Amino acid sequence: MPGSSSDRPRAGWRARLHEVIFEADTPSGKFFDVALIWLIILSVVTVMLESIRPFRLAYGPTLRAVEWGFTLLFSVEYLLRLICVRRAWRYAVSFFGIVDLLAILPTYLSLFIPGGQALLSVRALRLLRVFRVLKLAQHLKEARVLMRALRATRYKITVFLSTVLTLVVILGSLIYLVEGAASGFTSIPKGIYWAIVTVTTVGYGDIAPQTNIGQFIAAIAMLMGYAIIAVPTGIVTVELSRAAHHEITTQVCPHCTREGHDSDAVHCKFCGWKL
Repeated sequence: MPGSSSDRPRAGWRARLHEVIFEADTPSGKFFDVALIWLIILSVVTVMLESIRPFRLAYGPTLRAVEWGFTLLFSVEYLLRLICVRRAWRYAVSFFGIVDLLAILPTYLSLFIPGGQALLSVRALRLLRVFRVLKLAQHLKEARVLMRALRATRYKITVFLSTVLTLVVILGSLIYLVEGAASGFTSIPKGIYWAIVTVTTVGYGDIAPQTNIGQFIAAIAMLMGYAIIAVPTGIVTVELSRAAHHEITTQVCPHCTREGHDSDAVHCKFCGWKL
């Protein structure tokens, strides 16, 4: 039970560490978040610069040394996060726990991939470090508002996407029957591809109807595309307005590591633990 002595939140330095790392309601927590965001930005910039050949040739060793410095710092941060939460495995298998691990693993894995042929594999692994940028969303209140709005609209968006999918199948089948292989529409899937490109107003131009009837169908699809674009925008905008008025804190439950608690919450709404 949450009230028993064996299940009380960890007191002392671990509780203080949890407050600094996982919460931004205190000056120390805000300082940690701001410092971490700057480190993430600088590390991503380092990765980008290293991908530019002139920079890599001129400053390769320096950039690699800087990258190792960032990797060690993020490794310490990852370990501290595991230490200060009550159940380390829950954080380790959570979304941001996996992101944290992906942010540091490629650099260490590069030590165990020898030989010139493996350089391509190392380069591919190093691309995973770009996942660090996803951690920025962890420190933005607006990101939580957006996620709440998306969750609230998932059923409406699903119905909308199903309708669009049905529409492009019908349009693709029609254009296949009207145009045929002579105009490049060799199959119904090819027609569906054209319908998706047309309805989304991308318009690659690699395949286009040649007959008058086909061009009429294309015109209808284009006009419907503009109308379709407005639908999900309106749905998400309404939910964003509702979610923005629902104030939450940056507190993270030390027991289940879940976020998104109300500003007046005393206990975690997911596991009942005292915040």
